[in-house]
Amino acid sequence: MSATTTTTAGDNVAAPSGTFAIGGDLPVTRLGYGTMQLTGEGVWGWPADRDNALAVLRRAVELGITFFDTADSYGPVVAEQLLQEALYPYADDVVIATKAGLTRQGPGVWTPVGNPAYLRQQCEMSLRHLGLERIDLFQLHRIDPAVALEDQVGELVALRDEGKIRHIGLSEVSVEQLEMAQAIAPIATVQNLYNLAHRDAEALLDFCESNDIGFIPWFPLATGQLSGPDGVLGEAATQHDATPSQLALAWLLRRSPVMLPIPGTKSLEHLETNTAAASIELTDDEYDALTALGD
Repeated sequence: MSATTTTTAGDNVAAPSGTFAIGGDLPVTRLGYGTMQLTGEGVWGWPADRDNALAVLRRAVELGITFFDTADSYGPVVAEQLLQEALYPYADDVVIATKAGLTRQGPGVWTPVGNPAYLRQQCEMSLRHLGLERIDLFQLHRIDPAVALEDQVGELVALRDEGKIRHIGLSEVSVEQLEMAQAIAPIATVQNLYNLAHRDAEALLDFCESNDIGFIPWFPLATGQLSGPDGVLGEAATQHDATPSQLALAWLLRRSPVMLPIPGTKSLEHLETNTAAASIELTDDEYDALTALGD
């Protein structure tokens, strides 16, 4: 394993992570990119260095990343607009997934709203902010407990039937909720908190693997908890020519073929390092050892 990588503009560094077909017909490179960190503090407002944010997005494409995850609530709308500014017109293989269902009243504040009219409005706005005629993957950011699930997912079905979205995804759900949603419409992906140190979603991940549903782990590096010098990966990283973040990503990619990690960063250096994790091939012993570290 090696953390050292020298890349040029055309290097497809993400390719060794393999591909996964979202919904069975939408192939993406498994190691993707999440846009939440590109916004201002508290996921609120514009980044302090807008040019840098645009450079990170463009570099991600150069490195072979084809799957970009965003949401209307990041900024709000800031991340979606940055994607359009940086990448439009989009390359044929670039897939943008966005989300609706969380409203923002200020930095660090997130309030679920699953009213069907609101979800429709936000889909229309995301189409405009992203510069798209159809959103490849539109995810319900949270299930609103005040609105019937069939009404929330049903509105996404209507938007799909109208050609405004291609596939439907969910975020932060249980196996039971996923099964309920599947009775209404095919669910292409789920996005739950999951990383080496936080594995409460193991049963959900196993269900997704059995049903060929993409699993998008948000917070894949757990920031300092995993990546810091005192994190569970610190000692393991010193034994290999790799960073803790790279080992955490390599473990996720090895964990399941439906896993689609989306590490986010506003640093070009960290983007390069994270993407290089796609080339790390863990042996069975190394995988087992890392798994035990997170237990």
